Amino acid sequence: MENKRNKFLTATAAALAITAVAAAPASAASPFSDVKESHADYKGISTLYAAGIISGFPDGTFKPDTNVTRGQAAKMIAGALKLDTKEVVNPNFKDIDTANTYYGPIAALVGLKVVSGYGDNTFRPNQTITHGDLAKILSSIPNLPELEGAKNHEASKSVTRGQLATLIAEALTKLNTETPEKPEDAFTLSVLHVNDTHARANELPKLATAVKEQRETKKNVLTLHAGDAFSGTLYFNEFHGQADLALLNEIGFDAMVFGNHEFDLGSSPEGHQALADFVKGAKFPFVGANTDFSADDKFKGLFTDLVSSEPENGKIYSGIVKEIDGEKVGIFGLTTEETLDIASPGKVKFTNYIEEAKKAVAAFEGMGVNKIIALTHIGYNDNPNVDNDILLAKNVPGIDIIVGGHDHTKLDEPFVVDTNTVGEAKDATLIVQANEYVKYLGTLDVTFDGKGVVTKYGGELIDLGKVAEDAALVKLLAPYKAKIDEVNNKEIGVKITEELANPRATETNLESVRSNETALGNIITDGMLAKAQKYTDKTVVMALQNGGGIRAAIPAGNITVGQVITVLPFGNTLALMDATGAELKAAFEVSLKNAPKENGGFLHIGGAKLQYDSSKEAGSRVVSIEYLDKATGKYVALEDGKTYTVATNAFTAKGGDGFDMFAKAYEEGRVTDLGLSDWENLQEQLLSLKEVKTTAEGRIVDVAKKQ
Repeated sequence: MENKRNKFLTATAAALAITAVAAAPASAASPFSDVKESHADYKGISTLYAAGIISGFPDGTFKPDTNVTRGQAAKMIAGALKLDTKEVVNPNFKDIDTANTYYGPIAALVGLKVVSGYGDNTFRPNQTITHGDLAKILSSIPNLPELEGAKNHEASKSVTRGQLATLIAEALTKLNTETPEKPEDAFTLSVLHVNDTHARANELPKLATAVKEQRETKKNVLTLHAGDAFSGTLYFNEFHGQADLALLNEIGFDAMVFGNHEFDLGSSPEGHQALADFVKGAKFPFVGANTDFSADDKFKGLFTDLVSSEPENGKIYSGIVKEIDGEKVGIFGLTTEETLDIASPGKVKFTNYIEEAKKAVAAFEGMGVNKIIALTHIGYNDNPNVDNDILLAKNVPGIDIIVGGHDHTKLDEPFVVDTNTVGEAKDATLIVQANEYVKYLGTLDVTFDGKGVVTKYGGELIDLGKVAEDAALVKLLAPYKAKIDEVNNKEIGVKITEELANPRATETNLESVRSNETALGNIITDGMLAKAQKYTDKTVVMALQNGGGIRAAIPAGNITVGQVITVLPFGNTLALMDATGAELKAAFEVSLKNAPKENGGFLHIGGAKLQYDSSKEAGSRVVSIEYLDKATGKYVALEDGKTYTVATNAFTAKGGDGFDMFAKAYEEGRVTDLGLSDWENLQEQLLSLKEVKTTAEGRIVDVAKKQ
């Protein structure tokens, strides 16, 4: 019964809103022998009597001028709130036992934190109440309107029974005229969500704090993970998801969908053993309506393509039904079909997201479920040629909420889709996504009507950078962190005799990673180019790295893992992009706009050569761009009208640093994020080199300096 009371308080527009209460007409007969029409509180007493909130004494009197006691006040207020006064939690006051007349109302109000006892663990039900005491009680009731009657009395004076009746009647009348009552079957759900956490186990103690705080203030809470817990930091390299899982289990999730990175290890000798172990050890179920694990024996006994109303932790379902405060909520999962090309799914298969979503919605509706959540890892507005959340919302009716991931979008508030593919109006679908790397906790509060239609919503992102760490999770993380600290200092097996510099401009020297070619930039882009070519049948003609993303030098000596990570600390991933020669030339003009001064968007290149003239006006500085034709071994000039495949980091590919032409390519679906960690690519490239060059090679030349 406690849940129902809580639901009442959170779901109604105002805490005292009950069935319609009308003020008693002036000509109405007096309900009590001692309450005449001339009495100042006649109207209030008659109104509450008509509503069944008060009944008076056995002798037919109300005693309106008698001071009201704390017990009597509790009974009248609980009656106005229509609280269940039978099934209550015992407040354990020393002076009230279960046989006391006021036990039920007092216990109900204590449970809702409307009233409290004294420091000596008593309630003192027979003690009279002052106007000041009553004001404190009324102020603790959510959404109670300001009462004019409460202003007309001194705080130290006792409240009479009639005065209390008048105040309650005033509140009820005011609520009924100012705030329409919500339907009895309205239901409010709070969704907490994260996505693309990418092995940031060290950030999860902050997430734990934020989740705990939200659960303390909200009822009917679902906590969801929209995929990509794997890959991105040493925590994954060392523990293959187990460090993250330990903390995710402690935080407590209701469901998770698979991201493409969950399938990164499929081509390893162990195959998807790490993923299977992750699933088995989870204290929550997984959902994947378009993901078929049946051909991979490692998932035997873990996977079913059914929708379950009794899901088990550590199992995979097409969808699940969660019963929350007597209401059924359906959750199904979708993983991007791009996983086939950008990860190593092996025997795991993926089917069309639109078709599977329609099947899932039909299954839920057949089970009588009318509140449906799609937990997706397909991208908010990602490649329309494959899949994304906006297209899902427009193509599949019946989905109320889409909790998404994959393209790392920061949606500060819910995005509403209320039209279908041909522009016709439809019931609203809310799309939310919480950026990346445990930077934010997404929150969404939704009210449904009895038919499961969204009638009210609100949502925001909580900045976890401003949240304190949960001490228990810090302790839980400690042994994993100790190992990571050890690995950070581990040598990768490469020694350099001179520093791989990362210069920045000074007043006397303009040489900078943000305006000049560097040996370190060349190594990074060469590694990007080599890695990208393994993931496409197209010819990747060049690789591009923004100078602002290269953050540190590598000193002479034995290179450590920590030093490599410090060079590229942002967790960027490798992307393939199709762009025309004209677009690439325009991009290099942006790159060179400040030359010879610094620009964070200055592009280092692999597989190509660039000549420019810094003496020319910005926008007209490119002299030539040539890429190495591997078939002939010669450099070939870019052609404006020809389309080329290039490699870059996802930040640049999405238009970061002002590359609007790349943003356009991304919006048009010409970018594929391979999801491969930039620092790991750099480490791999360093290990592949027989000789690490520490000087530039003349890939980027300012002809103005030759004149």
